[in-house]
Amino acid sequence: MAISLRNPFTGFLMFMWFCVPCLAESPTHQLTCCLTLHDINFTAFPATENDSAANNYYKLLNFSIQNLRFVDPTVPKPIAIILPESLEQLINSIFCSRQRSLEIRVRSGGHSYEGTSSVAEDGARFVIIDMMNLNRVSVDLETETAWVEGGATLGETYHAIAKASLVHGFSAGSCPTVGVGGHIAGGGFGLMSRKYGLAADNVVDALLVDAEGRLLDREGMGDDVFWAIRGGGGGVWGVVYSWKIQLLKVPQIVTAFVVSRPGEKRHVAKLVDKWQNVSPYLEDDFYISCFVGAGLPEAKNATSPSGISATFKGFYLGPRSTAMSILNQAFPDLGITQDDCTEMSWIESVVFFSGLSKGSLVSDLRNRYLQEKGYFKAKSDYVRTPISQAGIEAAIEILEEEPKGYVILDPYGGIMHHVSSESIAFPHRKGNLFTIQYLVEWKEEDNYKKDDYIDWIRRLYNSMTQFVSWDPRAAYINYVDLDLGTMRFVDPSVTTKDAVEIARDWGEKYFLNNYNRLVKAKTLIDPSNVFRNQQGIPPMSLAGLSSVLHAEI
Repeated sequence: MAISLRNPFTGFLMFMWFCVPCLAESPTHQLTCCLTLHDINFTAFPATENDSAANNYYKLLNFSIQNLRFVDPTVPKPIAIILPESLEQLINSIFCSRQRSLEIRVRSGGHSYEGTSSVAEDGARFVIIDMMNLNRVSVDLETETAWVEGGATLGETYHAIAKASLVHGFSAGSCPTVGVGGHIAGGGFGLMSRKYGLAADNVVDALLVDAEGRLLDREGMGDDVFWAIRGGGGGVWGVVYSWKIQLLKVPQIVTAFVVSRPGEKRHVAKLVDKWQNVSPYLEDDFYISCFVGAGLPEAKNATSPSGISATFKGFYLGPRSTAMSILNQAFPDLGITQDDCTEMSWIESVVFFSGLSKGSLVSDLRNRYLQEKGYFKAKSDYVRTPISQAGIEAAIEILEEEPKGYVILDPYGGIMHHVSSESIAFPHRKGNLFTIQYLVEWKEEDNYKKDDYIDWIRRLYNSMTQFVSWDPRAAYINYVDLDLGTMRFVDPSVTTKDAVEIARDWGEKYFLNNYNRLVKAKTLIDPSNVFRNQQGIPPMSLAGLSSVLHAEI
């Protein structure tokens, strides 16, 4: 149903009365007048670059930009960063932005690989609605659910769950500063996904604020839209104010390990080959990922000429003795010892795999700020048939050329093979053995070589064409990659029909056969395409939607 709240548009006459002087001002002044009227915190683009206001603006803007490629001065900046602290303020933030015909970017954790939550292209004037103050998590152990506001991070969510219960968890990613809003919107794969599915698979309700300021729950938004917001990508349906998630049972003891195996190229290739034939078929309680690169810490210290290594990160929902027994039988080549494995609680394993510094505490999961920021470019693939050892060795040869690059292989299988590809918008299920995430990272002192790094990762990606999924070559929306294509909104020659077909180029790579239903859902919830980005789902014409609905009756 549509949940009744004070409609911000009813305040328009009051706005006119108090802000008449603003109407003659610039769009920025008109926006700030509206935000001030509604008592909403914001920081506007500074008039000068050398005062405290400018310092505050850039500090806030860059706080949640996790890929420093999008901090560059040449990257377009928002005219304001808006910080709503309540549902009413969120609704009014949308109202004020729309009234001035400003594009809206919604930012939860700022981890979009291509900066889509912080940047608008084509010279568009835009604002960022930053959700960081809408980060409350309310746990209900009686129903084994939690309401998580869209601005909460994964770390804040995990911390709140663990504070309420030692035997409950949630299936989502391992980086604690990632925002729940965008993570769930793209699907949300994590260490327990082979056991419990994606984060989006475990959403039972949501509260969505649409472009008209309506607050819609699952019933109010309808089946198509509720289906779409779970895995159909973030920032294009409206603003998810809050997600209702299903809490999941975890044992009191879990087992975790990280082991590195540097060596000669062929030896590492054999280990990766064994991994791809084992990890997708392990029992659901087991997850083992594989990192391969020449710049990983163990590779830098390797005595072999190749300087390549594979690092295996393992997580088991149970005691060390059982984990060891399974590994010794299924993957003896890994040579895991008892000393490699550590027993801990589920929440301690979250800290273990979080990337936080050694000695970090569970309480540190609540820190939103990512300490080790850098510049990076990423791409992704899905693998449906095992890669030949020759193919693995060929990829390793390219990895050897660039110590700043590496790949992450994440196993599927388990429940991921048993959930329908049409159950939510995320489609990559049965038949996928694992994903490949290609990454190249660099620091500020090397940014002058950024084009070389990006050319290198594209070459690595292209070299894998024959070994990965095809027709289409699939990709994961949470590893968004603008190389797959973008929409130019300022081109007047692009009709709504053309836009749907242009977006199909990347839409079917991310969403396969679910793309058409996503277009339908977009047309239902946001026919004017208010919420959009360079790779968003466009709406069809309303006439086209009418014919689709008529055909379904």
